[in-house]
Amino acid sequence: MFRFLAIGLIRDRTRSFFPILIIASGVMLTVLFFSWINGYATMLIADNARFETGHMKIVTRAYNELIDQRPYDLGLMNVNEKIEVLTSEYPLMHWQPRIYFGGLLDLPDEKGETLSQGEVIGFGVDLFSDSYERDLLNLKEAISNGHLPSKQGEILISQEVAEKLGIKVGDKVTIIGSTMYGSMAMHNFTVSGMVLFGVQAMDRGAAIVDISDVRSFLDMEDSASEILGFLPKYDEDTTFDISAAFNEAYSNEDDEFSEIMLPLRTQGQMEFLLTALDERMGMFIFIFIFVMSLVLWNSGLMNGIRRYGEIGIRLAIGESKGHIYRSLILESFLIGIAATIIGTAIGLVFSYFLQYNGIDVSSMLKDSKVIMSATMRAQVTPASYFIGFFPGVIASVTGAVISGIGIYRRNTAQLFKELET
Repeated sequence: MFRFLAIGLIRDRTRSFFPILIIASGVMLTVLFFSWINGYATMLIADNARFETGHMKIVTRAYNELIDQRPYDLGLMNVNEKIEVLTSEYPLMHWQPRIYFGGLLDLPDEKGETLSQGEVIGFGVDLFSDSYERDLLNLKEAISNGHLPSKQGEILISQEVAEKLGIKVGDKVTIIGSTMYGSMAMHNFTVSGMVLFGVQAMDRGAAIVDISDVRSFLDMEDSASEILGFLPKYDEDTTFDISAAFNEAYSNEDDEFSEIMLPLRTQGQMEFLLTALDERMGMFIFIFIFVMSLVLWNSGLMNGIRRYGEIGIRLAIGESKGHIYRSLILESFLIGIAATIIGTAIGLVFSYFLQYNGIDVSSMLKDSKVIMSATMRAQVTPASYFIGFFPGVIASVTGAVISGIGIYRRNTAQLFKELET
């Protein structure tokens, strides 16, 4: 039966061409959209993890209450000891201290008087102990002018800030801020280079400094704003499991300076953004199944009218309505499989193209505060190869199930009459 129906569909293309065209188009868009959303989510997680959230983040409870303000005066103490403990308890993870601070960048003239000033967002990271932070932030690739800091007292600033303030490589600049204890602080740096991350939220005003210089500048010896934890490969369930175990062991609600570990998903806008992406993907697939089912239902009704003569003959030779109905559903299943394979193949071609080339959306992110790359790419995953089978096959079968009900509603005598005419 299966082979008989397949041969019939191949020989009579009027029964399969239009449904295959509709389903393949829907499946192609589903695969492409799924890969696009998956790429966006992966990029969002990766960019936020390396610049702000880590896969997990350890802060004090007091700091967490005001985390948007980056109050480093409520930061962590005895950081080196804490990292040693964390490394022994979670040996597969990498733990990195960070200091985030705001300040005023001052460019003096030859006489030492202010030539230009601008606000910067400072990142105190470990630039010299090992290459982990340099690789994590892709600093070598991000250098647009100059070179990476090679000694204490050197600083990287964003290309946009450099152009705005007229700063050149080798210039002496001063960062003005406040220490951990609230007193005014000033520190001189030499600009070693400019960076361009391709992330608007960073490129607007980032300043990268070695963490030892920042600790000296802000009176934060052996302290840090946050400790970021990184898994070899991000896994959301693992981040929640580790965070729950850590908080149970070390966090105390009655002590505002006790540590608390935050998984990436619970930080800032990540919960909202990632949940919204999950919901949009489910909604998108449902809409495609619903719309294609309606289209195929209508197609099935039109096809059924054209095939009343055929159905009449089949009833005349003794075939039951149930058998005819099941054969129509099997036909639709075969059409759905064929269309899904075609649509998936075309969708994967476009997805791979967008994965390697991407689309520049920097013009849409000029005022965005979300850390996200300006080049959006799709990401093809194993799920991309079969996600199209859900809307493809389900829509095809659903359309046939609904339209095929008309067989039971038609009177057998009427079908014979239509056959005679």
